[in-house]
Formats: sequence, C-alpha cells, structure tokens
Amino acid sequence: MDFKQIQELIKLINKSNIGEVTIEEKGFKITVKQKEEHIQHVVAAPFQPQTPAPQYTPPAAQASAGGNTQPAEISRPKTAETPADNLITIKSPMIGTFYRSAAPDKPAFVNVGDETEPGKVVCIIEAMKLFNEIESEVKGKIVKVLVEDASPVEFDQPLFLVDPS
Repeated sequence: MDFKQIQELIKLINKSNIGEVTIEEKGFKITVKQKEEHIQHVVAAPFQPQTPAPQYTPPAAQASAGGNTQPAEISRPKTAETPADNLITIKSPMIGTFYRSAAPDKPAFVNVGDETEPGKVVCIIEAMKLFNEIESEVKGKIVKVLVEDASPVEFDQPLFLVDPS
C-alpha cells in the first residue's frame, strides 16, 4: 500500500461513520481511527436576582429637646437551615458524582436515623470513572442527607449531618 492509497483511505473514513479500520497486507498493517469529538454540554442555572443588602436608616430626629436618639436595628437576612452547633458534617473529599447506594437497585448505604461509625461506608463518589467509597470518620446518628442522589459534588461540600450524641 503506497502513500496515496493511505491518504485516500483516511479521506474515505473521515467522510463515513466508520470509527476504526485495520488493513493487513504481506507483513504490512495499518489501523486508521476517527477522531472522537467530545461534546461538552453546559447547562446554566436560571438567573436569580439577589435581594439588595439592608441599608441603615437613621432614626428621625425626636421633637423633644433632651430626647435620646438610639440607633435603629439593622435587619440581617437569616440563613436558610443553619446546622446546630453539636452536629458534625461529613464532607466530600473530592469532586465527582454523589451516589447513596452501590447500584440503582441496591439500598442506600445510610438513611436518616441510621447509626454510623468510623470506617462505615456512607456513600460513593464517582470521579473519572472510578467509584470511591466514602467512609464515615465519626460515630453518631445520621440527621440529614444534604445532597441529592446522582448529583455533582465539589471538594469539601457537606454531604451528611451527624449527631454524635
């Protein structure tokens, strides 16, 4: 097979849907593979306008001459769900996809109300096609699961709340 024939073969494969072809002739072997195009889908979260920060408004001047003026209270937005001080957070040790069970048809490793102890598997995080078992480092009762099954997680993202008492 000469160089022109190889070029024609490459052009033919590029135009077709063939992924790979191997040709062997008299001690000569050639394999031509099509380049895989990886398409990355980016999904943007819907825009949510932020509420403006509360502003300090000075109290109106009092009419009486010797009246004390006291500063007005500044209202602060309350955070949604602040964990109790006695709860321990199990955090993600890596970036990946969070799974509560070993397979879709298997039961979850832990549920709310379950007891956990150091070394007990609480979830799996898939990272780069590797499934990593995440073990608890604390003893206690699972109070809350903070992540939905099969959702992406970041490094150090809280996964579970555990009551150590």
